[in-house]
Amino acid sequence: MSEPELLLELHNITKRFPGVVANDDVSFSVRKGEIFALLGENGAGKSTLASVVFGMYEPDEGRIVMRGKEVHVASPNEAVALDIGMVHQHFKLISNYTVAENIVLGDEPMKRIAGVMPFVDMKHAEERIAQLSSDYGLEVDPRAVIEDLGVSMQQRVEILKMLYRDAELLIFDEPTAMLTPQEVERLLGIIKNLQREGKTVILITHKLEEIKQVADRCAVLARGKLVDVLDVADTSTAELAAKMVGHEISFSTEKPAADFGEVVLQVEGLRVEDINRFPVVDDVSFSVRAGEIFAVAGVSGNGQTELADAIYGLARIKSGSIKLRDVDLSHLSVRQRSLEGISYIPEDRHGVGLILDFMLEQNLCLKSYYHAPFSKYSILDPAAFEKHADRLMEGYDIRAGRGPRTVTRDMSGGNQQKAIVAREVELDADLLIFVQPTRGLDIGATMAIRKRIVAERARGKAILLISLELDEVMDLADTVGVMYGGRMLTIAPAAKLSRFEVGEYMMGVKRS
Repeated sequence: MSEPELLLELHNITKRFPGVVANDDVSFSVRKGEIFALLGENGAGKSTLASVVFGMYEPDEGRIVMRGKEVHVASPNEAVALDIGMVHQHFKLISNYTVAENIVLGDEPMKRIAGVMPFVDMKHAEERIAQLSSDYGLEVDPRAVIEDLGVSMQQRVEILKMLYRDAELLIFDEPTAMLTPQEVERLLGIIKNLQREGKTVILITHKLEEIKQVADRCAVLARGKLVDVLDVADTSTAELAAKMVGHEISFSTEKPAADFGEVVLQVEGLRVEDINRFPVVDDVSFSVRAGEIFAVAGVSGNGQTELADAIYGLARIKSGSIKLRDVDLSHLSVRQRSLEGISYIPEDRHGVGLILDFMLEQNLCLKSYYHAPFSKYSILDPAAFEKHADRLMEGYDIRAGRGPRTVTRDMSGGNQQKAIVAREVELDADLLIFVQPTRGLDIGATMAIRKRIVAERARGKAILLISLELDEVMDLADTVGVMYGGRMLTIAPAAKLSRFEVGEYMMGVKRS
């Protein structure tokens, strides 16, 4: 049997940044026509390695071999010339351009009027894009404006950018981090289809079930080093997880028996409308007790995020009431609600949870900088900021190359999320609202945050958990509420609901 043809080889790749070695002597090869996964914890060096292959970083040491020849990839343009394409975790699209304009940017099809006046032949470009989208099952309107498209559609545009340039090696960097479960299934189907069409795929992820579903082989990275290269079909999910985090890991959270206290949050007849005055939260009522995890399940877009935003004051309510213990919060500001005793871990960590150009130590004090020990007589104390950050980094395993003074934008998504959780838990609020707390996190970080939620429950805190992950809901919840079309279809003890029943409520086929 002949040896498989190698498309890409990495030899002893090392990439350093100030204070951290992102990739440390990494070597492996990718076979032509395979789906090759890069697995590792948040901050393990996966995205850096992909950026080296795509020419966004130059390695400090090591060699890149493409089709048997050593190459020097000094820029993304050189990577494209080598038939390498990349879909970044945070899309590189111009929001007020059309789909076609984004795809052809930098590679515009040109024509000349009367052989003299040059112009961009957008009609030809749109026709070719429409054909590509049809051929690869990536249906998208070439004339649609990017800002009018959802996340999954924007991702299709990024894929089409690679296909338009005839890329042979396609790199996907955390492609499912911001997708709903239904969108994830569609994307994985698209990736398998790309493989059937002869493309080679590098899939960067920390989601074990996705690797098991589509990948042929998998390289495991840990703290910048290559741990192993494995045949996925011959490796169990538990083995992959152990390789990734360095020890065996449990996929369920130990949770002691509930000890409910008094009602902390009381929501009555809540109604929230969108800009078109359509009710996105419609007559919702429920309560959360001290020592209780109340989980709201539902398919994305059924009002769960708007419910959380309304409770915290980020969305204006049309009618109804929100009470924390005996205090009516309905018309208080966000800061007033925070001071009354609400912590909020938002779904959008970049837009709402953090100021990305601030240092880590500043983000960790965003809700407490104006009082002691961080401020005295309105003068900030930098030493207090650093001391506080050091303590939280150790207690919550937050990893940052330059310590407390790391610019938050430069941290991995998982460590950014840990920072938000650390800041909000440290406020010691009576009510903690977690919205998609483990979205985009590796299994180690996911289990750590779930354990933290259970620990806060044991301290008598009221927990409102909103998650699209049904496994997470069933693993953590004491009480489950299911939202569909802005309404709360059912509220029941988690022990009395099966996954199948919750799924029926989520799809709107069953109602209490």
